[in-house]
Amino acid sequence: MLDRHFFDTLSRFRLRMGHKSDLNMSGNRKSSQKGMSAEFSDFREYMPGDDLRRMDWNVYARLDKLYIREYMEEKEAVVSVLIDTSASMDYGAHSKAELARDLAAVASYLALYNMDRLRLYDMRDMSRELAVSGGRNAFPKVLRWLERLDFSGEVDMLAAAGKMRLRGPGVTVLISDFLHEDMLGENGGYEKLLQYLQYCRQRPVVLHTLASEELEIPLEGALNLIDAESRSQLRLTVDARAIDSYRRELKRLTERMKKGCAGGRGTYVLCDTGRDRNQLVFRDLRVIYDI
Repeated sequence: MLDRHFFDTLSRFRLRMGHKSDLNMSGNRKSSQKGMSAEFSDFREYMPGDDLRRMDWNVYARLDKLYIREYMEEKEAVVSVLIDTSASMDYGAHSKAELARDLAAVASYLALYNMDRLRLYDMRDMSRELAVSGGRNAFPKVLRWLERLDFSGEVDMLAAAGKMRLRGPGVTVLISDFLHEDMLGENGGYEKLLQYLQYCRQRPVVLHTLASEELEIPLEGALNLIDAESRSQLRLTVDARAIDSYRRELKRLTERMKKGCAGGRGTYVLCDTGRDRNQLVFRDLRVIYDI
């Protein structure tokens, strides 16, 4: 359970951005625009109408030319969080759905605490969007929204991403088990998703959420497997050879996902539902933070 002490500790971090913000709302992110913050950015030649208080008289004494000191302006960034709410996420002794809620809460808290603009999306129904800003006072609204999420049916992840309302650069957090044929197939759906986010100037943060039972197969013998979404069935025998083959394919998949994410200047983290939340958030996820 994520409690007040947990979020107080989380307050020391913030999500790493891949681009400077170009929005016009004040915040804590470095902007592509120039302003009046305390952080020096560059010099430029004086133009009529410039504020004389920003004149650098030392440069004038050396070069006999008038130069203005420019400072980095701080703007808010946009953090978009997309949650896979398909039926396959409602699986595991420690459910992937519950971990997805916790991971979304972590990303949302970081965004709001650092005065970023937050957009939460249910990937099964992209019209069910929550847009919030204004700091951590808005966080209870996020928790209520997450609690109402229903995990059922199927999700088209690529189509869902195309429905995001993106304006300028930002971070897009994807929370999913990625157990979708369009993502895992040979047509490169996962790579297309990352390419689209890169085109939209988004830094992808992929939180690959898998149940402990999917990472280490506890079953053996003759089994009748039923797809949680399509309800299709598969009869197979699970033995040591089958488990070894599964492990190799899973490793190949996670390496492919990690490589694809790094190619888009993003970050990939494999999230185990059985992992202690503090260990997962404060150790495994440190790669997604500016500390």
